[in-house]
Amino acid sequence: MSTDPEDRMQRTSKDRYIAGVCGGLARQLGLPPLAVRVAAVLIASVAVPVYIVLWIAVPTDG
Repeated sequence: MSTDPEDRMQRTSKDRYIAGVCGGLARQLGLPPLAVRVAAVLIASVAVPVYIVLWIAVPTDG
């Protein structure tokens, strides 16, 4: 595994809307930033409701 600073994922300061994470990930993967942002929103829109349903449905250990 390379330790070259150019190979590390970094948040971008140029292509950012909130924190630059999606822009940095897009740069690392060689994808358009919009595609990464859309994927992040889709994943979050599925993950959050599933988490809430499981929070309600799964019993506690006590």
